Amino acid sequence: MRNWLLPEYIEDVLPPEAARIESLRGALLGEFRSHGYELVAPPLLEYLESLLTGTGHDMDLRTFKLVDQLSGRMMGIRADITPQVARIDSHLLNRDTVTRLCYCGSVLHTRPRGIDATREPLQIGAEIYGHAGIESDLEIQRLLHRALSACGLSKARLDIGHVGIFRALCRRAGIGPELESDLHEALEAKDAPGLEALARPLGAEIRNALLPLPGLYGDASVLERAARILPRHPEIVAALADLRRLSLDNHFELSIDLADLRGYHYHSGVVFSAYVPGASSAVALGGRYDEIGKAFGRSRAATGFSMDLRVLSQVAPASEQRGAIRAPWDGGADNAALRAEIGRLRAAGEIVIQCLPGARDGEGCERELVRVGGKWTLKTIGLPL
Repeated sequence: MRNWLLPEYIEDVLPPEAARIESLRGALLGEFRSHGYELVAPPLLEYLESLLTGTGHDMDLRTFKLVDQLSGRMMGIRADITPQVARIDSHLLNRDTVTRLCYCGSVLHTRPRGIDATREPLQIGAEIYGHAGIESDLEIQRLLHRALSACGLSKARLDIGHVGIFRALCRRAGIGPELESDLHEALEAKDAPGLEALARPLGAEIRNALLPLPGLYGDASVLERAARILPRHPEIVAALADLRRLSLDNHFELSIDLADLRGYHYHSGVVFSAYVPGASSAVALGGRYDEIGKAFGRSRAATGFSMDLRVLSQVAPASEQRGAIRAPWDGGADNAALRAEIGRLRAAGEIVIQCLPGARDGEGCERELVRVGGKWTLKTIGLPL
């Protein structure tokens, strides 16, 4: 086996892609900062019990585990930064006011999410803590729209669901954990025959509410159909009202999906996924997760979203950038003037490569710095002055 081969679904990021990723990272963090989101940087490793608190079984399966050689305790390499940010809000910042936080860093997955996915996403996201109202969900979705626009992705579609509807039905019917899990899987897969078989022993009200859920997908008119079909339990009425508010004040092309239970054991209310042309899967995932703060010992309402910068770099339009400038190496009496001109160009945002003597250097530059009439002047390579 060649010793330079990387593990499956782990790749190097080469200069062109790395440049696109860094450009997007700067644009997104700048957008977050302009909305009042403070940057945090959690560690890559944590003790396992802290890393997985409140995240559910799926996160446990996605997390690489190892033994800490100093303490002998089990540690994990983070598979998602959001729980770490919730821990920071709960235990380190410990504020009583609304807190807006953002982050960017690598995560590691034991298995890829899809056949074309990496096991090392570069996750970037934003979160609001300390506000339980639908207004914070609306702010997060507006911020997501601004973030995608900053990446040049203006034709995005948002799919919205609400896990509270299914939870309310299960709780009202007294459904046990095993059957609840099976029903959840059938709804996620939109498996109508499987769902019908599972719901057959249940009472008429719960059965008649569960079976239509996979078909409650489409534009905002779905909410009116749902209001006629679903029981008027307070939790369900409130969930539909939240979705209606989001559908009325949203910058995205919007779809409602009441069978979308992604992150069911993690999220507690509204959930959403953003899609753009050219991407085979969602470019952003988000929603409300009020129960994570409780798992850390301090109950804090929370909502947010995350994206993978590597996915964004593949679908975002390339920005126009001027090519690099080739400059001669320092030498002779013109050192000071040459260095001053190179410094001026770099301060203006230009890329200037001083070619090292005796080697092929500066290949791929579009312009060069030449001395004409006693002054240093830029010229396009291959064209006369």
